[in-house]
Amino acid sequence: MSPTPPPPLNPVTKWVLAARAPFLTAVIVPIVIATAVARYDTGMLNWPLFFLTLLGGILAHAGANLSNDYFDDKTGNDRVNRYRSPFSGGTGLIQAGVIPARQVYAAALSCYVAAAAIGLYLAYLRGWPVLVLMAAGGLIGFFYTAGPAALAYRGLGEYFLGLAFGPLLVAGAYYVQTQTFSARMWVASVPIGLLVTAILYINQYPDYEADRAVGKNNAVVRMGRRQALGGYYGLLVATYVWLTLAAVLPGAAGPTGSSRSPWATLLGLLTVPLAAKAMGVAARHHDDPRAILPANGMTILIHLATGLLQSAGFFIAAIMGV
Repeated sequence: MSPTPPPPLNPVTKWVLAARAPFLTAVIVPIVIATAVARYDTGMLNWPLFFLTLLGGILAHAGANLSNDYFDDKTGNDRVNRYRSPFSGGTGLIQAGVIPARQVYAAALSCYVAAAAIGLYLAYLRGWPVLVLMAAGGLIGFFYTAGPAALAYRGLGEYFLGLAFGPLLVAGAYYVQTQTFSARMWVASVPIGLLVTAILYINQYPDYEADRAVGKNNAVVRMGRRQALGGYYGLLVATYVWLTLAAVLPGAAGPTGSSRSPWATLLGLLTVPLAAKAMGVAARHHDDPRAILPANGMTILIHLATGLLQSAGFFIAAIMGV
């Protein structure tokens, strides 16, 4: 049975949906964190560079979302998915005939080219490490579902994207601000990387049947829905343990400064109750592709809120000088 055509969409709306705009917080939050740490470390913040980095990151992420939709259509993954939701299963726009696949791919490449142009300009202004980090993140985003690598089909996608949207993106945005790296920056990048991984991990549950049908061998397909729950729990617990230890332990001092986060970053722990609720939903409904969806939504909210609270902690500490 072919998908039922949706009501006509205006051009802006359909491309906003195709780029999966609500998920762009995944790139916005780490850039905000990096900028907050840079402000704390140096006392300075370059707003034009911040907004330029943000624009480049958004374009790169939009390109990744579009290319992933294209390649998941080519493998048949999104075509056989009976449980598409706002959180997983692709946009469905290609399958419904709203946007031809070739246009989605062309739009993806256009976003990548625009992001690369911004990255090259930032590298010219601030130094070659920006180019290296940008290239690494871009390749991970593209090969998440593309080509022979197809990381998501080999059970590696969520972990590589956690690296790309955590340490690599934070490092790149921090370097744009400071033209250096710091131990504190690396430590601060880990929780947000874990939470991006958690988003992708829980999104595998509604997609379980479709992923298994096309050989998308992620953790949930390999281990089964019940057995894989431990990975989701572990990612959330590790996030809060890391946040706590980063602020409580004295931190190692080295040539790039102390690794310790200020006490105010413990604001990120305010999302613990939401994480506990998400884990409860996942535990009760891991076998139900519809009933588990609140856990998917809550995990996205946990990522957004925890990252912004962690960032607020750095800004507060910088302003107070503590």
